[in-house]
Amino acid sequence: MTTMNANEWCLTKLRKITTKIGSGATPRGGKKSYKKDGITLIRSLNVYDFNFEYDGLAFIDEDQAEKLSNVEIHSNDILLNITGASVTRCCMVPAKLLPARVNQHVAIVRVNPTIADSGFILYCINSPQYKHHLLTLAQGGATREALTKDTIGDFEIALPPLTTQRKIAAILSAYDDLIENNTRRIKILEEMAQALYREWFVKFRFPGHEKVKMVESEMGMVPEGWEVGTLKDALILQRGFDLPTKKREQGNIPIYAATGVVGTHNEAKVKGPCVVTGRSGSIGTVIYVDEDFWPLNTTLWVKEFRRATPIYAYYLLKRLELSSFNSGAAVPTLNRNDIHGLFVILPSYELLECFNQYIIPIFSENKILNEKNANLRRTRNLLLPKLISGEVDVENIDLQMPNNGGA
Repeated sequence: MTTMNANEWCLTKLRKITTKIGSGATPRGGKKSYKKDGITLIRSLNVYDFNFEYDGLAFIDEDQAEKLSNVEIHSNDILLNITGASVTRCCMVPAKLLPARVNQHVAIVRVNPTIADSGFILYCINSPQYKHHLLTLAQGGATREALTKDTIGDFEIALPPLTTQRKIAAILSAYDDLIENNTRRIKILEEMAQALYREWFVKFRFPGHEKVKMVESEMGMVPEGWEVGTLKDALILQRGFDLPTKKREQGNIPIYAATGVVGTHNEAKVKGPCVVTGRSGSIGTVIYVDEDFWPLNTTLWVKEFRRATPIYAYYLLKRLELSSFNSGAAVPTLNRNDIHGLFVILPSYELLECFNQYIIPIFSENKILNEKNANLRRTRNLLLPKLISGEVDVENIDLQMPNNGGA
């Protein structure tokens, strides 16, 4: 039996290997019409490269869904963002969300399983070469970044035989399955830590609470011996530091902006562990940093822990829901002086140390899992272009795969 060389893979337009390419719509009434539960409505904020983000899921009722029946999502459908800053982000729909619909900012790309493998097509779209080309097409619009149905349909992919497609998809999806499993474990551990914080410091069911009397305070009933003060009594927030991109030097010190790590530098401004939150542009996110780092001027960082440990400060600031203290008109802004005066409960330092002993192992395990995921992503990203270009030959690899047209 002869094998097909990668140079012989056929350039094929997506329209020839799909049974559907099309976007959805928002129900009449927009966001106000969304329900607390029901049938899932997927939006662009849920679609990321390789993975689906469950936060921010919207729901509609059966009547609304019936009006969007032409954009019902099927198993193994590819979701592709087609407008705005997230244009070309792409992932596979999670089967557990079905039945579901999409709004007008997301396109359904439904692959014909007798011709192509949806997993292979997904990895092609997310590979650097194809992604760059798609972005170029999206940015060619007259008014804004957008992909049209015709643009998607005319997009060409080098297509190997179906068995080769399935092998490539299986190899790459093995990495994504491990990443997903680790991510699920991270979420469970985070929920455990959050639940412990609520149990001890919100519901006051901390170890030995049965023997502690509850007394009246400015914030209601609190355990005797605890104090009520302001956030400034617990910790001091400080604005981050300027660091223009052109002045960043190669190094391994993480640079934190309001939303997280945005690069590295060769110098640290703050020693970890510490806590960072957004000051401008994006507010509300609270990040625990367990290493030395450089906080940018778009952040606030805890300069002084007075009646709080870094771990307790992390949960305390999260509970304050800082996004509700926006003081900016055009740009979301958090004024540290506004929140320094907020009333908070100050537990005993002994209890905070006890809390640390429970939470530190959870944080350590999550760090290990995040590092594993980072390594898995790097390896997958290195393999991806080599596999979908045929540079790495998979013909002689023996894989057991279901014949279902998916990854």
